[in-house]
Amino acid sequence: MTSVEFVDVVLLVLLAVTGIAVIRMRNLFAAVMLAGIYSLVSAGLFVVMDAVDVAFTEAAVGAGISTVLLLGTLALVGDKEHKPQHTAVLPLIVVFITGGVLVYGTSQMPPFGGVDNPANQHVAPYYLEESYDATHVPNIVTSVLASYRSYDTMGETAVVFTAVVGVLLLLARGPLPRRIHHDGEWMTVPPGTTREALLEKFKAEAEENAPSDDGGGGGGGMDGGGGGLDGGSEGGSR
Repeated sequence: MTSVEFVDVVLLVLLAVTGIAVIRMRNLFAAVMLAGIYSLVSAGLFVVMDAVDVAFTEAAVGAGISTVLLLGTLALVGDKEHKPQHTAVLPLIVVFITGGVLVYGTSQMPPFGGVDNPANQHVAPYYLEESYDATHVPNIVTSVLASYRSYDTMGETAVVFTAVVGVLLLLARGPLPRRIHHDGEWMTVPPGTTREALLEKFKAEAEENAPSDDGGGGGGGMDGGGGGLDGGSEGGSR
């Protein structure tokens, strides 16, 4: 076994151990940290396999952006996972079937790094011989990503950017501000109060203050409360 193969085996064992630990972890904060470690070890494995561009993307997106977004989510929902209400037999069967299909699908692939591989007979020689004259970029990987596959790279960047913006928009609502504007006056919200509880409070107050002979008074109070909550949230955020 060569030194490169030894490093590959060590990294694969670390990936397997980390993946099992993530599955069995019940503390969500620890699971997020382990997921970041998994992505970082994956990036190291890609570097050993000379896929530096993929390693860079994995480190930036998997170990970087994804970890930050998940930590932001935990800040809103907490780090405790509810106990599963179902057994893991069916998911385990699905995982084994999917894994078996993937192993069968890769069994017919040519050996990694083999000289007779189709990619090494057609595309790779062209890049090695012609990329510098065509792009004037000394690094072949950079020339492929920035020139030959520039539209593909731009599309991947746009997808990642769109995903980040979408997650940030979902997290932007965040917890309630400390003060909100409701019924023409500002009120302080106790820590830990949810929007649902506040809306129920506004509904109860509207029903208490509604005239007994006005059947629609309660509904009007609820609508006003919801509007005051949303408007107050925006005002408090500013």
